[in-house]
Amino acid sequence: MKVVIDLPQNIKLPLNEVEKRVKVELALSLYKKGILSFGQARRLAEVSKWEFIELLEKEGVKIIYDEEEFENDLKVIKEEFGIE
Repeated sequence: MKVVIDLPQNIKLPLNEVEKRVKVELALSLYKKGILSFGQARRLAEVSKWEFIELLEKEGVKIIYDEEEFENDLKVIKEEFGIE
């Protein structure tokens, strides 16, 4: 899904950093509110798993790790190592 928003002209960021920063801030906010999962939020922010963890720590946002995410991780591990 693509969303277009109008930002103030005098935003205090270099123009080449605006899109990235807005994506990161949105990802952090939606993750914190439980609207996006960890994976969805880190993809929105366009960062690695470890970079997103660092962003969460820097912003004081607790990592939410529920049963659904555990099941997803378990599935990936099983597929990766051929475990049934």
